[in-house]
Amino acid sequence: MNTTFQVRKATPKDAESIIQFNIAMAMETENKTLKREEIEPGVNGLFQKPEYGFYIVAESEGKVVGSLMITYEWSDWRNGLFWWIQSVYVIPEYRRQGVYKTMYLTIKAMAKDKPDVCGFRLYVEKENTNAQKTYASLGMDETHYKMYEEEK
Repeated sequence: MNTTFQVRKATPKDAESIIQFNIAMAMETENKTLKREEIEPGVNGLFQKPEYGFYIVAESEGKVVGSLMITYEWSDWRNGLFWWIQSVYVIPEYRRQGVYKTMYLTIKAMAKDKPDVCGFRLYVEKENTNAQKTYASLGMDETHYKMYEEEK
């Protein structure tokens, strides 16, 4: 299988792939069914509001095989932005081949010349040890924070 991947900033033409990836990821990681009528406007909404973040995609031979989303969090402690890595998905037949690594190194390179970016963060399912090992191998450290949420 081809192990060369091209990574680029996603465009609205990539929305269908990203929608399908989000639906698949929710089912795989949380056994949750996402409704297309909810996820589609959410994906398209990020393209319409670039001040919230952006997507990148990885391609192999013209096929989108992975994606992730970056959103921004202001840190007053650091006077800078954390780029939150979210909605990471690689199609199963391309996993463990460096797709995520290539995407991660690409966003790090994108941020290198942006002095307002102070770091990268992500959250991961507690049971997803494969992903945790991948993130650690790329230099990310587990924090001492726990995450809480309340949906509106």
